Amino acid sequence: MEPKIYNYGNDEVEISWDKNRCIHAKECVHGLPEVFDISKNPWIEPSEANNLEDIKKVIEACPTGALHYSFKNKDISESPSDSNTITIEQDGPLYVRGDIHIVDMDDNSLIKDTRIAFCRCGASSNKPFCDNSHINADFKANASYNPERLELEPSSKNGGELTVKLVPNGPVVAEGDYTLKGEDQTTDTQKKMSFCRCGSSSNKPFCDGSHRNIDFKA
Repeated sequence: MEPKIYNYGNDEVEISWDKNRCIHAKECVHGLPEVFDISKNPWIEPSEANNLEDIKKVIEACPTGALHYSFKNKDISESPSDSNTITIEQDGPLYVRGDIHIVDMDDNSLIKDTRIAFCRCGASSNKPFCDNSHINADFKANASYNPERLELEPSSKNGGELTVKLVPNGPVVAEGDYTLKGEDQTTDTQKKMSFCRCGSSSNKPFCDGSHRNIDFKA
């Protein structure tokens, strides 16, 4: 999960883009095409924005966290959402938004962010992040889930830190208050859950131990 970061700025703002985390969701291109234009080089030109609030709004819509901003003369920074959400993308990644803290098995801090796309097909070359490999892998997984796995521990949706632990050669484990969103489903919970990232679970999006049978490596 090595970053490959490029910076674009002017006297007011600096925009950073992590190429390795970008999966071309195009929220930026559609939301502010005068600033984000892939036909130009450089493809990001902050000076073309009418105001800084437009840049802030569009970058915070980026679902992967590939884009971030910092204002040079204003005390404005991105704050985590009031509540944490995990959204299941059909045939694609888990989009996580909120106060996210990725740790290893020894609880060592790896990354803190507000927006992340986690691979769940098992094929990404930038694990644990999605890199669109699910497309070439023809990954198939609907966005539904079994809500009974979560209902025993309802959440008050107070937000706070959502810890995501990376299990070597296994799932990602979410712990904290969060809302799981799927196809026509929404569950508020604080259930500590293991989410499949090998692509082989028969109980997606949750882990069922299939990573052991296929000798998954991550």
